Amino acid sequence: MADDGAIHWFSPERRGLIPLDDRFHISHGLRRALKRQPFQIKWNTAFREVMLACADRKETWIDETILESYCQLHQLGFAHSVECWDEEGLQGGLYGVALPGVFFGESMFSRKTDASKIALVALVEHLRELNYHLLDTQWMTPHLRQFGGYDVPRAEYHALLQKTLHAT
Repeated sequence: MADDGAIHWFSPERRGLIPLDDRFHISHGLRRALKRQPFQIKWNTAFREVMLACADRKETWIDETILESYCQLHQLGFAHSVECWDEEGLQGGLYGVALPGVFFGESMFSRKTDASKIALVALVEHLRELNYHLLDTQWMTPHLRQFGGYDVPRAEYHALLQKTLHAT
C-alpha cells in the first residue's frame, strides 16, 4: 500500500483466495453473459489504462507511486492486465502480479455490466492452463465470495505461498 509516496507491505490477518479448481463458481447469469461474448479479452495491451481505471473511485490506494511501480513491474514482465474491450473501448479488467505458480490480484474495475467478472473468469482459465496453484486477492469481499472465494489465516497463507513458490 502507498502512504504519502512511500510503499508499505500489506499483510492482513486473513488472506483472500480464489479457487483455481472446481470450487471456482460461475453464476448462471454470468454463464449466459459469457455465451454472448460481449467483450473481446485482451492481455497486457493497456496496463496503465487498467490501473488508472481501477484508481478512478472515491477512495483508492493507487497513487502515483503505486502506478509507476506497477508499470515498472509490467515492463519487467511481472505485472499483467486482463482487459475487456468492445466497440466503445475498454470496459473492464483487472491487474496483478505473477510469480511462479501464484497470481496476486491487485484491483479490478467495470464500466459495463459483468466486465470485471468476465476478466476474472478469463484470468482463472488462463491460470489453470498454466498450472498455477494460487490466486491471491489479498482480502475477501462479497463480490469475490460469489466465485467461491474464501479466506485463510495469515500463517496458513504463508505456508501455501511457500509451498507454491518452491514447487515450481
